[in-house]
Amino acid sequence: MVTLRHVLVVTLAIYLFLSMHQTGCWSIDPTDGFIELPLNGSNFDIQKPYDKPLDQRYSFEGGVHKLWVFSTDKPLSLNSPTKPRTEIRIRGYDYSSGIWQFEGYGYVPNGTSGVCIMQVFGGASPHATTLMLRVYNSSLFYYRNPVLIPNVYNKWYRLNVIHDVDAAKVQVYIDGVSTYEAAGRGGTSHYFKCGVYAQDDDSYYMESRWKGIKVLKKM
Repeated sequence: MVTLRHVLVVTLAIYLFLSMHQTGCWSIDPTDGFIELPLNGSNFDIQKPYDKPLDQRYSFEGGVHKLWVFSTDKPLSLNSPTKPRTEIRIRGYDYSSGIWQFEGYGYVPNGTSGVCIMQVFGGASPHATTLMLRVYNSSLFYYRNPVLIPNVYNKWYRLNVIHDVDAAKVQVYIDGVSTYEAAGRGGTSHYFKCGVYAQDDDSYYMESRWKGIKVLKKM
């Protein structure tokens, strides 16, 4: 016998399914269909202020990469016109075609602002990058807009960035939820970076932490 309770439960389940589907708030595994590529220490090139020892801007303990920089720091090389950074530059997997993915668990402490914490490097002039994820005043942005996470401070989140070079498309997933999709920016060579790279209106101290970093490719 069908009871009122059964009807209400089924109705609620259908409502939740349709609501989550329509709003995009449906958690999936963005790595489905991708092959994880092997990574070791040689794939992690730490770019830091040229005049600082590595241990003054980077640490790796308990599986966590901690990267920090100050707004008054030098650039990564003597003649570089760029702003201060401490970033992991993924080596061994530069690409110019295909569908590639970065996965990592990120953490940004309170106070870090005006900084890029992850990027897909490479783009057609005048662009140097295909994607930048930046933190301004506690929120995570795609470049300057839109907001992807309104309050990113002091919590771990899972980040997946998929770059389909041939389709000129980049997708961002936060904790398994499709959060943003943007057009590519051209370019003939790309690679992934994460850490802290000062931008406009940067705070004096900038830090991000990363663990579980993976590079994947759709075969």
